[in-house]
Amino acid sequence: MTLSVQDLVIEIDGRPVVDGISFEVPDGARLGLIGESGSGKSLTALAVLGLLPDGATASGSIRWNGTELIGMPDRELARLRGDDIGIVFQEPRTALNPIRTVGRQIAESIRIHERIGRREARERAIAEAARVRLPDPESIVDRYPHQLSGGQRQRVAIAMALACRPKLLIADEPTTALDVTIQAEILSLLLSLVEEQGMSLVFITHDLAVLAQVATEGVVLEHGRVVEAASVQHLLTAPTSPITQGLLRDATATLWRPEGGER
Repeated sequence: MTLSVQDLVIEIDGRPVVDGISFEVPDGARLGLIGESGSGKSLTALAVLGLLPDGATASGSIRWNGTELIGMPDRELARLRGDDIGIVFQEPRTALNPIRTVGRQIAESIRIHERIGRREARERAIAEAARVRLPDPESIVDRYPHQLSGGQRQRVAIAMALACRPKLLIADEPTTALDVTIQAEILSLLLSLVEEQGMSLVFITHDLAVLAQVATEGVVLEHGRVVEAASVQHLLTAPTSPITQGLLRDATATLWRPEGGER
């Protein structure tokens, strides 16, 4: 299964915010989209899933295994979400429903795509909670999001995204709100699950040090355009664009000044 993005243009109220982005993610590849805030990386991910905000339009081509996604009816796109392509958002506090238990939310992500009863769905939810290494999964599925830590909520979001075994995972800055210790645990978990399932990965971040841990290829964005595309090793050792060089300086500084965050 290959994701191919060619000459993608995203406009919001007629103003281009993504301008001619192209990249490919072959089956099993791990590619990073990296750039500063406002570079267009998250909008690109939303365009792949047909989830652009109101007022935004996409043109160009986004093909999944040869099938064009731009212009595809929402009902057909809905089948792809979760089933073929999963997504983990940056902030699980807003991605999760605060008035439903996390077990019900994991179960619902399964029942959308599979015809199974509630009891079986609950058993599957417990299994998925265990798979993402949540403690005491039989108990934790009955808790609400506010009763979990930030790292635990992100594990729930990962369980929901991967419950139906998608072929491609899009991870949109999934560790930004976490402290460095929990961040490392979540990155390790994501990598192990990607390898276990043989999935492709599109990892979105502003942090080159994080990207180096999860991806082999990188596409650097600035103001909605690709300014550099190369192996992550090349971006770390011989970046050519000023924006990549700045990201490398920031990554180096972070190694010496780890910032705290939510556990």
